Amino acid sequence: MRDRNTNGSEDAGSGPAVGAPLDLNLLRTFLSVYRTGSFTAGARLLGLSQPTVTTQIRTLERQLGRELFERRARGVTPAPYADELAARIVQPLDSLAAVAGATGSAEDGPAEPVHLAGPAELLSRCVLPGLAPLVEKGVRLRITPGLTEPLLDDLRAGRHDLVIATFRPRGRTLAALPLNDEEFVLVAAPAWARRIGAPEHLAAALHGVPLIAYAEDLPIVRRYWRHVFGRRLVRQPALTMPDLNGVKAAVVGGSGFTVLPRYLCAGELASGALALLHDPDDPPINTAFLVQRPGTSGNPHVALTRDHLLQAARDW
Repeated sequence: MRDRNTNGSEDAGSGPAVGAPLDLNLLRTFLSVYRTGSFTAGARLLGLSQPTVTTQIRTLERQLGRELFERRARGVTPAPYADELAARIVQPLDSLAAVAGATGSAEDGPAEPVHLAGPAELLSRCVLPGLAPLVEKGVRLRITPGLTEPLLDDLRAGRHDLVIATFRPRGRTLAALPLNDEEFVLVAAPAWARRIGAPEHLAAALHGVPLIAYAEDLPIVRRYWRHVFGRRLVRQPALTMPDLNGVKAAVVGGSGFTVLPRYLCAGELASGALALLHDPDDPPINTAFLVQRPGTSGNPHVALTRDHLLQAARDW
């Protein structure tokens, strides 16, 4: 859609007519749809109905004389001008939302629960044991384990406030802060470690040892092989379980070898229940990121939880 001047002829203007300020509510609605990637998710984030959001976006498009979103089978894709508009309004609108939220009083009622999500193993091993200070301050927490991709989709849809992601989210709509680095280690039960010994070519020696893995495609083990041994791993796992605690339990029991995050098996390595098969100078590292729900939350406990996690992660 293109602009028309007062005589009805088209021109290439890039915004609304001078003297016709845009409604802030329309811009807030636009930003919510832009960040979440769908009218339905944007409506949920704002507490509006989906038809209301659709109407507001169409009104804004008419005022701007620009198409903002391309409708897809699943959600919407921002048109080029939408990226420009979002870049211009995101900081002012978020700052305004922060000021508006700060005017509320704690006496207005208890804060809403903080919805936190992330990998089950990291939550259980590192996050949950350190939440007592937040609970003592009256923070109510709702914890959800899961895989990063669907959790980030739920974050965009407003179902979570904070997500611990195993990778940095793509695009500019989600802000992510580095949380911690997890080191991956190659481990087996002591009996297997004694049988393997210290061969010159460890990768080849392990071909005779059953492989225990998180998934059939060996995502963690393949990465270790590429990074440390510089070769592609071609193996069929003897046992798979989509739970790293379960994988660890099988390896402790003597089923074979695997690759685990060091934080998850530090206790077993210290006690001797697991043996470190290899100690490379440059082990594989994966960075976890703390991702916050788009926009500025009116719940002060979200920021409190975020800051607590960033501080606590230094000791994980």
